[in-house]
This record gives sequence, C-alpha cells and structure tokens, in this order.
Amino acid sequence: MRVHFLGVRGSTPAPGIDFVRYGGHTSCVAISGDTASAPSLILDAGTGIRRATPLCDGAGFSGTILLGHLHWDHVHGLPFFNAGDRDNARVDLFMPAQPDGASALDVLSRAMSPPHFPVRPDELRGRWTFNSLDEGTHTFEGFSVTAAEIPHKGGRTFGYRVSDGRSSLAYLSDHCPSDLGPGPEGWGKYHENALALAEGVDALIHDAQLMAEEHADQASFGHSAAEYAIELGRRAAARRVLLYHHRPSRTDDQLDAIATRFAHDERVAIAHESMVLEL
Repeated sequence: MRVHFLGVRGSTPAPGIDFVRYGGHTSCVAISGDTASAPSLILDAGTGIRRATPLCDGAGFSGTILLGHLHWDHVHGLPFFNAGDRDNARVDLFMPAQPDGASALDVLSRAMSPPHFPVRPDELRGRWTFNSLDEGTHTFEGFSVTAAEIPHKGGRTFGYRVSDGRSSLAYLSDHCPSDLGPGPEGWGKYHENALALAEGVDALIHDAQLMAEEHADQASFGHSAAEYAIELGRRAAARRVLLYHHRPSRTDDQLDAIATRFAHDERVAIAHESMVLEL
C-alpha cells in the first residue's frame, strides 16, 4: 500500500512563503494498492485533491472517494480535481449517511451549486455516483475499509481504517474527543471507536490542529491536541503516528518546532505535502 499526502492543512488553505515546506492545501490522502499503480482510493477532497491528478499519469481517475465529513476544507477541491472531471473518469463518492436522511447528492449540492458555485456535483464529467455510507466494514477498490463515527463539531463525522490484508492505516482527520469527556489528561476520552480504528495499524493519521496548551481555550472548535493523537497511538499500539490537519496559521518554522518537541518519540512524524508512505 502506498499512501500519498496531498493536503495536510485544516480549516482553510494556507498560501504564502511561510507555508512552503509542509504545504498549504487542505485535507486529502490518496492510496495506491502497490507502488506502480495510480491511486484508486482517496480520503477527503480538500484542495489537496488537485495534486492527485498528476498521480493518474494523464488518465482519468478510476476509483472511490471517501469523505470523513462535509466541512468546506474537506470537499471544496472536488470540482478542481481534473482527473475526476473527464469523460473517461469513474468516481464513486461516499459520505456519512445523514441523520435527516438527505441524499449524498443533495447535501453536496447545498454548497456546490449556483449561486455559491457554477457547477453542480452531477454536472461533473465522467461517471460519478454519490452515495451515503453507514458505519461498518466495506470493500472499496480491493481495500477493506471500516467506517466508525467519531466526535467532531458540526455534522456527522467518520474515521476510517483501511487495510489491504498486509498493511493498514487509520485516518481520523477531524476528531474532538473532549466532546465525550475530559479523559485522563484533559485532552479527551480515548473512546472505543478511536481505539478500534487505530488498533495495531502501521500508520495513524490524526488531527493535531492544537497543542496541549491551546486545547482548553480552543477545543470547542472541534479538534484534538497533538499530545492526544500520540497517546491514542501508544494505547492502540500503532506503529507510526502522523500529525495532520495543521492549523492554517501554523508556519513551517512552528511545525519544525513541534517536530523537535516530539523528536524523542521515533514513532511520531509531522505530515507534509508530498510525503509518501510505503506500508
């Protein structure tokens, strides 16, 4: 399994010279079944999904997109994903089933249609399907994918566990565990769904928008402390923890300082655009 980090920011893109080394695109991870294949499974569709097009080697994308939730920073790259907007593309998009029963297409169209945007989701070229997803284990593009609900402010949110039978990763891009109680350190509860998704994975990709000292004032925005992500990984016996969904104001130098802060733990790394994991 090859994992491409195409966008690692949260909330908004972060352009400018202070955000070059780690990148300014919002959340998107693309997964290939082997080192030679184009990605066939994409997690989230922030602006980073634009960077998936070169990975398709000039062909239209053929695969599945899984959205963890519907906030702007996880969907507003969709109409700019050129490899998916082609006559020969095949895109099956899934999102968490909505509590009110609204269809996936209707939910996406609330933000992606006039007057907010000139093109509706069902006007993208190629063969697109828009689907609602329930919790449980599913098969997409040859991968086994477990979807489980995790707390995050402002809409139903899923974390995902992806396995090819040999390796595995967990993706919890937006996670506010303190919604379920303060937990032992005050950063939030190590709850059943998060632990199950991360148990024994080769890589845990986790929301780290906050630092522990910022958490008390800012957790109400819906995010985790990096220290929580690291401890969750330890408790779940994850082999690596990739700190992800960086706050848009966090500069390269500040992220370097965070890397230094956790350098004593060889399992921990700071996710950056163009990072590739071979699992």
